[in-house]
Amino acid sequence: MTADASPPAADEVLAGAAVYSRRILAAYDLWVLGFVCSRIWHCPRREMLALYDEHAGAEHLDLGPGTGFFLDRCRFPTPAPKLVLADLNEEVLRKTGGRLHRYHPTLYKRDVLQPLELGAARFDSVGMNFLLHCLPGGMRHKTTVFDHVRQYVRPGGRIFGSTVLARGVRHGRMAPKALESLNADEVMHNAEDDLGDLDAALAARFDTYRLWTKGSVGLFVVTVG
Repeated sequence: MTADASPPAADEVLAGAAVYSRRILAAYDLWVLGFVCSRIWHCPRREMLALYDEHAGAEHLDLGPGTGFFLDRCRFPTPAPKLVLADLNEEVLRKTGGRLHRYHPTLYKRDVLQPLELGAARFDSVGMNFLLHCLPGGMRHKTTVFDHVRQYVRPGGRIFGSTVLARGVRHGRMAPKALESLNADEVMHNAEDDLGDLDAALAARFDTYRLWTKGSVGLFVVTVG
């Protein structure tokens, strides 16, 4: 396991969120989810969509919803799910909220590394797709997001997601260079992210969880007791 540095400063968190500009988001589905996931991370987007199809509930919270690609395509257990989207980036909320307007989602501007302040809201499921690798700081700090969100999950509810890991996974030929470049450009903050550290963080918090890998990506499903 890797040692953690100091918690990220507030300006680091803001800078990390700001990377996802309107231009980046416009290309995200085709480039990142279409090409990069499959050819560089060796984890095609159908793997993440399967998580949503299986675990997204009738009342769902998504942290860092990106472009809303998976929420737009997944099979909810009801035709009118209650959706809440939380992100620090207003452009992300604007794009995803518009894409999912048919569900009338509630949008919150939130830093997931801080208490979420969602009041009395309770959810059947929480999605964290490709969230952790975007957050600055070490795994010990990133995984405080689980502490912040679990109080809003009903007993028996699921927290699920995925993250690109730098260590403890089987990388394809192009992944190491891609990781080096994306971390240098501060698009990702996962140069020290290790599968063992993520496993330890989940084990310390939850009695029932599953963690597995597909290429460079760690995928997880937690059942909240």
